[in-house]
Amino acid sequence: MGSRHRAAAALAPVAGVTLAHEERPSLWRQIREDVACVKSRDPAARGTLEILLTYPGVHAVIWYRLAHRLWRANVKFPARFLSWLGRLVSNVDIHPGARIGRRFFIDHGACVVIGETAEVGDDVTLYHGVTLGGTSWTPGKRHPTLQDGVLVGAGAKILGPITVGAGARVGANSVVIEDVPPGMTVVGIPGRVVKPLAERRRLGDGRIDLEHHLMPDPVGEAVCSLLDRIEFLEARLAHHQEQGHPGADLGLPESAAGSRQDRLPKDHSSAA
Repeated sequence: MGSRHRAAAALAPVAGVTLAHEERPSLWRQIREDVACVKSRDPAARGTLEILLTYPGVHAVIWYRLAHRLWRANVKFPARFLSWLGRLVSNVDIHPGARIGRRFFIDHGACVVIGETAEVGDDVTLYHGVTLGGTSWTPGKRHPTLQDGVLVGAGAKILGPITVGAGARVGANSVVIEDVPPGMTVVGIPGRVVKPLAERRRLGDGRIDLEHHLMPDPVGEAVCSLLDRIEFLEARLAHHQEQGHPGADLGLPESAAGSRQDRLPKDHSSAA
């Protein structure tokens, strides 16, 4: 058995975790992956030392990893206290009972809240102001599940025991309260699916697409469609006016204009 496996075996009884190296890597390996993934997701990251010392999102994840090990070992109060210290240092509140996968990154690391029963897959990215919150005071599963490769924009709220499918994207300031299919993009309040994975811009080097300004705007598209329709109707009305059709001045169809004229009162002076 290699030295890494012996170290993990020695750690397992203390941490109270099941030794399954492939499914649950060692604490040290998880932290190394959390730090290393920052370089591929943040263009401003320049070196490992800088990331370790100056990234509050990384600090929050490290504090969570430590607290989660205690939580799984059924050492609840020290886990909560360690989690509180992490929040005090990083301004990120992650409950130690939450289940978070590998290579997890919180960019800018401010005002992020992750509830107790939240589940987060591998290679997930959250931006500042994200909430993975519950909608019930009833014990049990009450927080969302984010599958692998999900990206959540700044200020987004994902509420309730819903599932955001693998590779999905949640636009900034969206409020998601229903399940999101894998590979979809969701924006708005409440969140609406607007773009599948096949229609997104792809990056050839495998990096995450961070161009949030290219997110679709369904409300803006609806308004533009209405404006186009109004412009078409105005052009059609102008054409009818030029042709001298009855009712063109009133904006009415010809048949409706004729029936309206039939209902108008007769000119009594001409009748006399």
